[in-house]
Amino acid sequence: MPVSFHEASPAEMDPVRLYSILKLRVDVFVVEQGAAYEELDGRDVEPGARLYWAEDEGDVLATLRLLKEADGSRIGRVATAAAARGRGLAAELMRRAIAASDGQRIVLDGQLQLERWYEGFGFARSGEVFVEDGIPHVPMTRAAGVSA
Repeated sequence: MPVSFHEASPAEMDPVRLYSILKLRVDVFVVEQGAAYEELDGRDVEPGARLYWAEDEGDVLATLRLLKEADGSRIGRVATAAAARGRGLAAELMRRAIAASDGQRIVLDGQLQLERWYEGFGFARSGEVFVEDGIPHVPMTRAAGVSA
């Protein structure tokens, strides 16, 4: 069975699938990257929040979160399981989240080493590098109306 791509609000999701997405995020950000931070920040259950994920035979391989903000959208929590990296799964999730934003402004705080990757989706640096949980990040914006 090939990899399948999905999106839903947490309220629409099977609890086991939601658990798998949250576990992947903790595995990548907290365990692998050693960032002790509040992963369950309450934003997943905000109105308009959508989770995107790729799975293969029930295993969640990659995920991201799309949030609605007053002036557009915010992408965050982009994570891919170590064993699934290099397959373009997160890139496909990014394309889907961008398309769902209907040409609105999108912001994100990306890890600095991924700045060029995010630029490939039309994002540009929009502020100074900052360190969060010991990891350099860069604020980035994809202006409203930018074509894919």
